[in-house]
Amino acid sequence: MPTPSHPHAHTTLVPSPSPHQPRPRATPAPSSPSASAPPPPDPRVPFSPQSILKLLVSGSGGSRTGGLIPIPQYPLYSAAIAELSAVQLNYYLDEERCWALDVAELRRALAEGRQRCCPRVLCVINPGNPTGQVQSRQCIEDVIKFAFEEKLFLMADEVYQDNVYAEGSAFHSFKKVLFEMGPPYSEVVELASFHSISKGFMGECGFRSGYVEVVNMDPEVQQQLAKLVSVRLCPPVPGQIVLDAVVDPPQPGDPSYELFITGRMTILPPTEKLQVLLEKLSSFYAKFVKEYS
Repeated sequence: MPTPSHPHAHTTLVPSPSPHQPRPRATPAPSSPSASAPPPPDPRVPFSPQSILKLLVSGSGGSRTGGLIPIPQYPLYSAAIAELSAVQLNYYLDEERCWALDVAELRRALAEGRQRCCPRVLCVINPGNPTGQVQSRQCIEDVIKFAFEEKLFLMADEVYQDNVYAEGSAFHSFKKVLFEMGPPYSEVVELASFHSISKGFMGECGFRSGYVEVVNMDPEVQQQLAKLVSVRLCPPVPGQIVLDAVVDPPQPGDPSYELFITGRMTILPPTEKLQVLLEKLSSFYAKFVKEYS
């Protein structure tokens, strides 16, 4: 789920036809000196992750954009990189440590990549697909520091964030960790975070809808992003309705709240059910205090 926006960060929430379809900075189109400042980009335009990659890819030969992707990986990323004629840079997850991400391996892949291209983007899939690993908060902090030091654009594929079942595992969103780390990371690191309605307890796969939230992207680059995605088709209306329910679920007191909570409890694992029960108790207590205070 999207986390509350940081007051000093640029964020945009953009719906996507599918969460798994596949810089130096993108160069804004020239404008007349007398032209007024462009309006902020529409945060509700059709979108796919490939559009982010298109903003990042440029150059030729040794200056061609390189993208670091995990191995094993969801094949979308290698396919999208190949389609854009970018350079695929593999970093290998550590199978012996439950497919953990090792920053030392990122540094190896980056150093190798710089011998033949210009690495500009780092893709992280967390929770992992197809490996299922859930990266620790410390690991995420290390990755953010790495991206900051190496001036890489972070693409965080977080579509399985509601599918965390292993004891002791917990999902930490890149955006939340980034903001809690504070400056300079929260003000500089550029991030695109992806989520989907086709995973987790909602699991409405047929609606094929999702979103990307961009953080710290230059406003003029966002203008180019808006232009790029405006020519794409939007998801069907039912998908947009379900996505709205996912990012803004029923709250205590809403007519559908009890049905929503009951539905979650029939699907979620025991630890999550306990959390739902605590939410219900909190809601009941708040209602009781309101009525009898």
